[in-house]
Amino acid sequence: MSKSLKRVKHALAEAGVETDVLEMGTETRTAQQAADAAGCKLDQIAKSIIFRGETSGDAILFITAGGNQVDNAKASAVAGQSLGKADAALIRKQTGFAIGGVAPIGHLSPITTYLDPKLLTFDLIYAAAGTPRHIFPIKPAILQQLSNAQVSDFTS
Repeated sequence: MSKSLKRVKHALAEAGVETDVLEMGTETRTAQQAADAAGCKLDQIAKSIIFRGETSGDAILFITAGGNQVDNAKASAVAGQSLGKADAALIRKQTGFAIGGVAPIGHLSPITTYLDPKLLTFDLIYAAAGTPRHIFPIKPAILQQLSNAQVSDFTS
């Protein structure tokens, strides 16, 4: 079991969340791949999109519904700073995850997080579990709590 997957499972267990981390038969690097594998709607996939704060230099996480796109102007306003592209090194350093398997929880370092309100319209959503083949189902309100996310309008 990868270190990334272990961190996600540990974060879920430590929070007392009972859910099964699912190993999918195909890759789940994209929201569409994850939705197809889980047999759910595209918007039930919680995408982890990371930007670099231009002022802070830190990674900032936006958890969005699978079919939504992050609007840079809205996201910058929510974050209180201009946002740029986060490179793989920053993402790996702050979260401990590689692109394509970034989980919304289980990060190496605390990360400022915002949640797309569209996710809260579902009873159950699915998020990456630290690898390109693992996802986990979770109630959106629980994910918001575990990720310490602020619900914000940042999509177009």
